[in-house]
Amino acid sequence: MTSQPTPRPTPRFDAVGIVTADLAASVAFYRRLGLDFPEGAEDQPHVEAELPGGLRLLLDTEETVQSFHPGWRAPSGGGRIGLAMLCGSAADVDSLYEELVGAGYRSELKPWDAVWGQRYASVLDPDGNGVDLFAPLASSPASSPAPSAE
Repeated sequence: MTSQPTPRPTPRFDAVGIVTADLAASVAFYRRLGLDFPEGAEDQPHVEAELPGGLRLLLDTEETVQSFHPGWRAPSGGGRIGLAMLCGSAADVDSLYEELVGAGYRSELKPWDAVWGQRYASVLDPDGNGVDLFAPLASSPASSPAPSAE
């Protein structure tokens, strides 16, 4: 007689975590993108913001991560994650990009009309992680130059 394997519960994707060198700067950046962090979050070693669909964005200081993982070291080179923010319109992509770059955040790609039918731009958060801003184009994409870095 064979026994049936016990079904294993399926994990549910719950959160995206970012280890940050400057938590206050990261909280300020993500607040500009509309995320709601609690009052005083910039002074904490770990903070969370609820995202649509029940997900969460977690921010931890490097020191917090090193407190339970002493061998952890900050990665070098380019960002290892990419986040994408859906904007209401192509014009919103442009205005949010200009607001962020005007506030001193680094540009990775200026706004452009992507061949896949979206207005697209990319900025870097305070730790160098790419944050894409995008929205569907109202009509078929016009010819546009390839994206360029700022």
